[in-house]
Amino acid sequence: MKPIRLPEPPSPTSRGVPDIFEVGFLGAFIRRAVVIGNGSPSSENQSLGLVRALGLADKHALYRVTRPRGGINEWLHWLPVSFHKILYYLIKQIILLTSRRKKLTPLPSENGGHGLGLASVLEADVKHIVGMARDTFEKDGPLLVVASGRDTISIASSIKRLASQNVFVVQIQHPRSNLNRFDLVITPQHDYYPLTPHAQQQIPQFLRRWITPREPPDRHVVLTVGALHQIDSAALRSAASAWHDDFAPLPKPLLVVNVGGPTRNCRYGADLARQLTTCLLSVLASCGSVRISFSDRTPEKVSYMIAKELGNNPKVYIWDGLEPNPQMGHLAWADAFVVTADSVSLISEACSTGKPVYVMGAERCTWKLSEFHKSLRERGVVRPFTGSEDMSETWSYPPLNDTAEAARRVNEALAERGWRLRP
Repeated sequence: MKPIRLPEPPSPTSRGVPDIFEVGFLGAFIRRAVVIGNGSPSSENQSLGLVRALGLADKHALYRVTRPRGGINEWLHWLPVSFHKILYYLIKQIILLTSRRKKLTPLPSENGGHGLGLASVLEADVKHIVGMARDTFEKDGPLLVVASGRDTISIASSIKRLASQNVFVVQIQHPRSNLNRFDLVITPQHDYYPLTPHAQQQIPQFLRRWITPREPPDRHVVLTVGALHQIDSAALRSAASAWHDDFAPLPKPLLVVNVGGPTRNCRYGADLARQLTTCLLSVLASCGSVRISFSDRTPEKVSYMIAKELGNNPKVYIWDGLEPNPQMGHLAWADAFVVTADSVSLISEACSTGKPVYVMGAERCTWKLSEFHKSLRERGVVRPFTGSEDMSETWSYPPLNDTAEAARRVNEALAERGWRLRP
């Protein structure tokens, strides 16, 4: 599908041509974006990566859908956001009344409440965003809305429904049903694993109608290999310069190890930590330096075991979790990566460099995450980490370019509508 080439509007200064050509019959220009996040760094990073690839990195506002946190709320995250907040409000009032307190607390706003540690981020309020899109359309053109994550679906779809003539809505990650609520859906190929013959054999007949997605992707679904992110050649060059003094003196080859945490489809514990440390000890002889990072999801027993076995080795440095986060420096300066299989985001970022990526624990993954690793192996992008590798030997592959491809598809979809990004 080739993008439609729209004619350039006449210059507003020639013959007194009015500004209507900026947002009028010859097509409108998109100059700004709204990112709707859910507080998850990996999820919001996908939206920010797409906005960056579209050239709107400095022309976007971040809004966030928030939930009550702590206590019983950790058990209510499966509920829709609005119902979760109402239920939490009722529970809180019952507790207050039974404790003989007469003063009732106000009901949290529909799209987020203050006091959740997110005061510096704008609330994802449908009415506010819709009003902004309508009121500024004539002056600033259409509004690009990019959302990612389950909690953002109702917000993004409501904005599309109420301001369809003023917005272009992109939903990242599969929205489960009714994909026509959005202008474009960007989601990994493995989100459609439930529709494969192998997956269908794993699902009892009476449960199949409840498994999403229910239908194959249509023309406004963009399929990616992995997760979108903000890593591109320009970002890597900038990081290489910014982190030069920290990484340039390190002995080569530099091996970067990213340890995530167990998920529903990739379960592990201290057993994987033992396997990982054994393999790392085996390849240390061929490494000049090793840098290890843990994520917020890494279980304490996993990080403790790895630190205990490797922390005193002069070749090994373990990041302490304090800012600044060295991830960009790692991506720019590493010669090879070892990443635990649970993190699609970390693996996708590493695979965007074209450098060797070894995955630890893929055999423990199930369902669609297993399909993700299978697709990477078939492309020759990753290899299993066995401990028998010689890190002085290198290999390469065409880097994953999902974010740039997704941006291209967004431009095509905008062109079909007669809109385009302002250069």
